[in-house]
Amino acid sequence: MLLLNNFILSILDDKLVSRLGAGFKRAVLKLIFLVVAYVLSAAFIKYLFTESVIVQYFANIFEYKIYVDVLLALGFGYLIVHAFSDAIYWAMRLKYEHPTAAAIRSIFRIVGVGAMVAVIAGSLSSPTAGVALGGFIGMVVGFASQKVLGQVMAGILLLIARPFKIGDKIEAAGVIGVVEDVTSLFVVVRQDDGKVALIPCNSLIGSKIIKHPPPVETTAT
Repeated sequence: MLLLNNFILSILDDKLVSRLGAGFKRAVLKLIFLVVAYVLSAAFIKYLFTESVIVQYFANIFEYKIYVDVLLALGFGYLIVHAFSDAIYWAMRLKYEHPTAAAIRSIFRIVGVGAMVAVIAGSLSSPTAGVALGGFIGMVVGFASQKVLGQVMAGILLLIARPFKIGDKIEAAGVIGVVEDVTSLFVVVRQDDGKVALIPCNSLIGSKIIKHPPPVETTAT
């Protein structure tokens, strides 16, 4: 029976790895497709506004090219950032559980969107002004999301360190209960009275966590 269970578990593990590998492959192919599509679209827009017959009938059409370029960069940039973060997610899933991989994916998306905005801002003006504008936007976004990013980083540390797991009874941040879920922002704990407490992950980093032993099952004799 033990050998049969081990054989079944090995088959399930192989199927899981195969599914994760297929997800990573799809994400990479999607990323390559979007990059190629953006390059071809940008080349077509350049030809349309500079060398096509439309220029002969609309002399001032070149003035609107910058707006089309910005919209194209924003649209494809957003899709490329999401595809890249999805590839990171599937790569991380080969080693870590879904909450850890999802938290890392969220960080890559936030950083990627910020970098995309900074690059587009730099292309619309002089390099010095672009760097200044990108830095200013980065400061605004960083200040606005400081607490959120702090909680996400704390959640990632908890998911990697794993001081407790789902089903453990813990005492932390003045709450005692059974862990029901661990996300990138909160730890969901069900207390003894049935109430559900959401403990911010950053409040657990550096604080004392008491892990209660599991109840001992006694058999009647």
